[in-house]
Amino acid sequence: QVQLVESGGGLVQPGGSLRLSCAASGIIYDINTMGWYRQTSGKSRELVAAITRGGSPTYADSEKGRFTISRDRVNAKDTVYLQMNSLKAEDTAVYYCKAERPYGLEYWGQGTQVVVSS
Repeated sequence: QVQLVESGGGLVQPGGSLRLSCAASGIIYDINTMGWYRQTSGKSRELVAAITRGGSPTYADSEKGRFTISRDRVNAKDTVYLQMNSLKAEDTAVYYCKAERPYGLEYWGQGTQVVVSS
């Protein structure tokens, strides 16, 4: 099993920045891709950014140039970060972390709320 603990959400003004963190623990040795998704009320969860074990990132088109995903493995935890800059009101959502292991195994975090508002 993999446990994911997210942190870093909150209220920020338009144009501001936030950094989300997601620490994976448990069976992490074979986690391949980790990523961030977001969901707003009435909409399906959508990919924000993902990063492979080798460090190759993927971004949704609307986040390119504003968001940066990174990842490191220290002290038996595999942690993925999402640096979000130039935030807009439409970035308001619950952000979820996801970890993927072989054979279709997927794990989700509990979600962290991001509100962009003046």
